Amino acid sequence: MIRKLLATASVLAAMAAAPATAADISACLITKTDTNPFFVKMKEGATAKANELGIELKSFAGKIDGDHETQVAAIETCIADGAKGILLTASDTSSIVPAVQQARDAGILVIALDTPLNPIDAADATFATDNFKAGELIGQWAAASLGDAAGDAKIALLDLAISQPTVGVLRDQGFLQGFGIELGDPNKWGDETDPRIVGHDVTQGNEEGGRRAMENLLAKDPMVNVVYTINEPSAAGAYEALKSIGRENDVLIVSVDGGCPGVQNVKDGVIGATSQQYPLLMASLGIEAIKTWADSGAKPEPTPGKDFFDTGVALVTDKPVDGVESIDTAKGKDLCWG
Repeated sequence: MIRKLLATASVLAAMAAAPATAADISACLITKTDTNPFFVKMKEGATAKANELGIELKSFAGKIDGDHETQVAAIETCIADGAKGILLTASDTSSIVPAVQQARDAGILVIALDTPLNPIDAADATFATDNFKAGELIGQWAAASLGDAAGDAKIALLDLAISQPTVGVLRDQGFLQGFGIELGDPNKWGDETDPRIVGHDVTQGNEEGGRRAMENLLAKDPMVNVVYTINEPSAAGAYEALKSIGRENDVLIVSVDGGCPGVQNVKDGVIGATSQQYPLLMASLGIEAIKTWADSGAKPEPTPGKDFFDTGVALVTDKPVDGVESIDTAKGKDLCWG
């Protein structure tokens, strides 16, 4: 899968290699924060590819995950600067749409990275992990790992934000479906009726938020034994909360990201399994697409059968289960970031 994606990246690079005046091409990268290792790696990938292609890149980030206003201001700056393209990981995937439309009306190519807008076609293209599949993989793994005990599981779900950005909804709902839980409205979390669900709480995608959310859900039911987390920093926080009450060894934690610290946490037994995604690839492909757009006016095409360009996902665990394809932490370390 990864070889195919890298081959696709090479093809896109060749497409983007047509001569152009570098001074005429500028681009913006707008991430949720500039501290999360995922977005740090995304910026690294975008910067390296922009330097390679002679594109001027300006980077912006919210102060915290959920800082919608700073992202809107960044889009307005990019419009005023005459950028050719914007790469965006939106904190509020619905509220950002009017600002995105203003950019598109100004002739700017807007590509969502990692987090699809709501609706997804509010952006010109999306380069992302299949976030529903990422969640589904860890849900399937968790259910298979528990075996018959999955029927009596007590599940805590540590989500991203109250605004329910698409990336959080997709991972959460994918996990529940993979675990074998009937969904309510798959476009939101929190309306499920399965009694195995102890509850949802939000983390802002960081360790402190993960610890706080885990404490809240343990207060609801101290016998939680399965924990889904939106990402690996929040998983680390959840683990610390469990450790503080002596339950770090009898609760199954699963997550999404695949950063090097997260893969190490899988190896160390902090996280049982994580779904690895590839932010550097997302960002570099996005810059190549902006170059192609500037040169020829051609927009990127989605992966056949999907409404976005799928940049791949792999389940990382050292405890594989039958029926769920995975890679071990040694391979995960070869592919990790951060």
